[in-house]
Amino acid sequence: MAFQDGCQYSSLSVPFQRLRIIQVDSVRRWMDDLKLMTECECMCILQSKPIGKEEDAQSDLLLSSPGTAPSSLEILLKRAWIVSTELTKIVEKLMKSRWKRLHSMAIRVSCHVRSMLREYHSFNRPSTEEMHQFETLLMDKCSELTDVTERCALSEGDVTCPSLKLSINETLTSVGQYFSQLINLALTQEIKSLVAELNACDNIYSMEAAICSLYSLTQEGSRLCSLVAQEDAVVALFKICRQDCFRCLHSPALRTLASLCGVEEGLCQMEKVDGILCLTDMLTDETQPEATRAEVAAVIAQITSPHLQFTQHLSSFLENMEEIVTALLRLCKEASCGEVCLLASAALANVTFFDTLACEMLLQMGAMKILLNACADKQRIDTSFARDQIVTILANLSVLEQGAPEFVQENGVGTLMELLSEKSPSGRLSEISSCERVQQKAAVTLARLFRDPGVALSAIKLNCIPRLIKLCRSPDQRNNSDAVLVACLAALRRLATMYPEGLEDSDFKQLVKPRLVDSFLLCSNMEESFV
Repeated sequence: MAFQDGCQYSSLSVPFQRLRIIQVDSVRRWMDDLKLMTECECMCILQSKPIGKEEDAQSDLLLSSPGTAPSSLEILLKRAWIVSTELTKIVEKLMKSRWKRLHSMAIRVSCHVRSMLREYHSFNRPSTEEMHQFETLLMDKCSELTDVTERCALSEGDVTCPSLKLSINETLTSVGQYFSQLINLALTQEIKSLVAELNACDNIYSMEAAICSLYSLTQEGSRLCSLVAQEDAVVALFKICRQDCFRCLHSPALRTLASLCGVEEGLCQMEKVDGILCLTDMLTDETQPEATRAEVAAVIAQITSPHLQFTQHLSSFLENMEEIVTALLRLCKEASCGEVCLLASAALANVTFFDTLACEMLLQMGAMKILLNACADKQRIDTSFARDQIVTILANLSVLEQGAPEFVQENGVGTLMELLSEKSPSGRLSEISSCERVQQKAAVTLARLFRDPGVALSAIKLNCIPRLIKLCRSPDQRNNSDAVLVACLAALRRLATMYPEGLEDSDFKQLVKPRLVDSFLLCSNMEESFV
């Protein structure tokens, strides 16, 4: 019999109490599964399981930690993950024509499916007629898969295998379809139960547990987010957010809403319950904790994301935009930590994308000074991701001509020069990409502002031209980004038209005089060898 990873036969020599601690969970798991198998299947399982560690061992995992009682939802999700993993492995083995391994793996799938159904029903969850129908169909197809893989394993030659391969493919497809439909029905039942718990409003601890369960589901991808939203979870969560007696639940409820509002079903429900007005009230309520208002900012950042294809909710957002922008700017100014400032600035950045009115509002509210001061505050703006959001807002504000004088007054050029030197301290890919965006947007902002003579003169005094030239000629200075190169070339050309004597003759001939595409090709190929 196989033991969990890390347990060797030498474990048998340790005292009984230690042995029990190490192995009791894996043994109990196997004994529970044993009740659902025939003697023949048990023997197959024992003979096919190796003593050593191998790729199949990862599915023999524990479903609960010592001392914890998993919920029906946890059992369902973990068992579903195991079955999905096993089905994927069967497909891989089938593609490699490893026929003899298919039978033992088909038995494993059947056992896991039986265990999943038994454990789920042990929570006294009532099965609908449709669920019962799919359970029967799934188990029938699992038996059929076991039979057909057994015939394939017993086949002596390769003559019959091609025909069996087609049969296995068809059966495996049916198993996958019935399994997916059954899981969807079971998840829908679980979600309805969780939403009913929220609507009951009779126990704050069970409500908190229900919110946490819904949130964990939303982290499994957009498909599950849609499934949760379809069962009126958004309505129930906004109901909680509107009641002061549940203030302790507002943050987790808003965190869940931020995920749900990334899918169309969630936004439609938010529109039905006038969710924008609720968010506005919470954001502008100074008695709300900063953490709660930061979670509201996260929801706003989600629903105003430029990547969303559905915008039916934006009409009601525009009606409340001035209050929202004012509150977000205040939150960004008064943020006590980097995470709060990041969420507030991300929401502001998204808002400035879809309506220029938001940019005009921000300028009137003195946003330029607040944002530039924030860049100098390492407590509030402590990561390249936060600087990315700030420079995004500055880039969108730079479109408006009236912002240039304030920009010069607050030494905005100096701040952007610093952002042009953004580097990743960790070397992580996500952070490097963030640094590239910071550099690119800083250069774009400068290029837009250079139309104003005052900004251009300030940039020349701060030696902006040599810095832009270095970024164009040295790929490592721009994080090897072509997007940064294009933006720097555009900024350099704009500045050179106003101060041509600042460039050497070779720089002018290579970076300014040719077509932009020619200069780009020259700079992007500087490190290539044509030998």
